[in-house]
Amino acid sequence: MPASYRRPPRFAVGCALAAIAAVLASPAWADPAPSFAELLARLDQTPATTEAGALLDAAEARARQARVRPNPTLALDAENAFGSGPFSGYGNAETTLSITQDLELWGRRTARINAARADAGTASLRRDLAVVDAAGRLALVYADAEAAERRATLAEENLSLTLADARAALVLVEEGREPLLRGIQGESEAAAARAGLDEAIAERDAAFARLTAVAMLAEPVTTIDVSLLDLAPATALSPTDQTPTVRVAEAERSAAESRIAVERTRSRPDVSASVGLRRYEAEDATALTFGLSLPLPLFDRNRGNIEAAQADFRAADARLMTARQEAQADRAAAQARLRASVSRVNAADAGVTSAEEAYRLSRIGFEAGRISQLELRATRTALVNARTAAVDARLARVRAEIDLARQDGRAPFQGAQ
Repeated sequence: MPASYRRPPRFAVGCALAAIAAVLASPAWADPAPSFAELLARLDQTPATTEAGALLDAAEARARQARVRPNPTLALDAENAFGSGPFSGYGNAETTLSITQDLELWGRRTARINAARADAGTASLRRDLAVVDAAGRLALVYADAEAAERRATLAEENLSLTLADARAALVLVEEGREPLLRGIQGESEAAAARAGLDEAIAERDAAFARLTAVAMLAEPVTTIDVSLLDLAPATALSPTDQTPTVRVAEAERSAAESRIAVERTRSRPDVSASVGLRRYEAEDATALTFGLSLPLPLFDRNRGNIEAAQADFRAADARLMTARQEAQADRAAAQARLRASVSRVNAADAGVTSAEEAYRLSRIGFEAGRISQLELRATRTALVNARTAAVDARLARVRAEIDLARQDGRAPFQGAQ
């Protein structure tokens, strides 16, 4: 027999015990994350919502600016001055001071204001959608971090169970009731469980780092005290045409339609009125001047911009149809996934209860010598898988709630907004 297989089985157990001792001796986690509700209250501080709010402020400012009338033009003209003959000097000069104002006929100002208001309304709905998306992303990152923490805890429990089974197998080996191979297998299983724990801890730390970054926390997250995975979904049903994506598409269509009216008014002459005062130096007299001016629409009738606006409207109308169809399908799918995930959580919890009882009975039977180590290993594996499935089921329920909440236009696990 090779020398590597003649070492005492207690050496393997000692190595595994040293590994678990290293885990237990690691620094205590002391910085719990705020609850999801607390993080949700600071959602307006995230970059996505800040950007959407700034874009809304800009659109509202443009809407206010659209109401402002154009400034008048002040002009000062001098004629028949500093020439030759009778027009030498300034004695026969004619000086005119006039003010010209764009009249904004043909509904030009109204069309401009309506278009700016439509754009502001679209920006407001986009801001609301950005808030909903940010809440969904926060919920997903929070749930991922909590699931990673639970998986790390399960990996640690799996290592403890594996060590306990290895010690029980060692006793049977020393009593001659099990071959030495069982001790070697126990050592291999302990090493695999230790590697699984290391991987789970790395995943947990990465998930905590993502949560710290997304939630914009000053201190790194090291644990989660308030569970999101265990929360029951708080759905709020709403008609399909009230989903945020559909409302945004409707607003974009209205804004595109209003821009057609703007381009049509630009195709008409821009009429300006002027009034002034003219001074005749030779006669030492003054007189009023007034007039109207407008460009002749001989070459440019703004047809290209009108056709472009009409094409943009058709594209927005097509996007609205697509949004309505997708919203109907997405909502039905989200509701189905949520119902399935709730059933999956219940089934997983029942499976964990059964697996725990099966492992307990298997352990008793193994220590009494009535059950083999292979059967004990199978029940332990089933227990670990059942606990992992329970975590995965809760994470799937959170994802389904996030999808449905987006269709409702609300934050996950919150009432209707």
